[in-house]
Amino acid sequence: MLHARFDELKAVKGMSQAEFAREFNVPGGASMVSQHIKGRRPINLEAATAYARGFNVLLEEISPRLARGVQMASLAMAGAESTNNFREDPTNEGHLDTHKVLSLPDTISDKSDVVIPQYGTGGAMGNGLVLQEQPGIIKEWRVSDEWLRLNVPHYTSKRNLAIVTGFGPSMKPMFNPGDPLLVDTGVKVIDHEGVYFFRVGDEGFIKIVQRVPEFDGPGHVLRIISKNEDYKPYDISPKNPHFEVLGKVLTVWRSEQH
Repeated sequence: MLHARFDELKAVKGMSQAEFAREFNVPGGASMVSQHIKGRRPINLEAATAYARGFNVLLEEISPRLARGVQMASLAMAGAESTNNFREDPTNEGHLDTHKVLSLPDTISDKSDVVIPQYGTGGAMGNGLVLQEQPGIIKEWRVSDEWLRLNVPHYTSKRNLAIVTGFGPSMKPMFNPGDPLLVDTGVKVIDHEGVYFFRVGDEGFIKIVQRVPEFDGPGHVLRIISKNEDYKPYDISPKNPHFEVLGKVLTVWRSEQH
């Protein structure tokens, strides 16, 4: 199954196993990928999560057994008094380490609200990030766990969710300045087309980003696209030292004036 997925990835994106291992932090690197493909080593939860993220599929498509373990652990944790009940035995690759599972829900009971904070643009988190033309901010959302499950089915962790208030006119009509955007700050690389929150230097942007093969080389560039046609697309190298992915936009709520 992994062999077929890597063949497809090579054909579509020209990405080698070694490049995949580096970009998605597969534990053990390219040599471990080779061992997994040949069936010589079992896939542990950290590796399965990396594969699921890299191939943009659910964890259960990589390992139904580990996905069941995550689901069972999640149910058990909801009723547990301590978050220390599930730890990994470092000598056994099949055990669960809750601190390594990107898709594992945090220990917030169904009766509690989930608080999604404003993305911090100053201090240690944002390092002085400037969001041009931002008409005020939404400081936080407080939602039920059920709402999150039904409206935001895929994210890396509840702790990585943040609210960014829409800024500037470049993405109209997808969203307007002042609209709430739900961002997953656990996404730090661009592996497929989507709407991303990123910075170039000290200025923040929210744009559609596509991976485009380089015209005269084996790598790729990132094509930055606005919804507003007044803003023309441009390309940037993912290796640009001034470029940093801050997160992926999961959901947009667009306001309309009546």
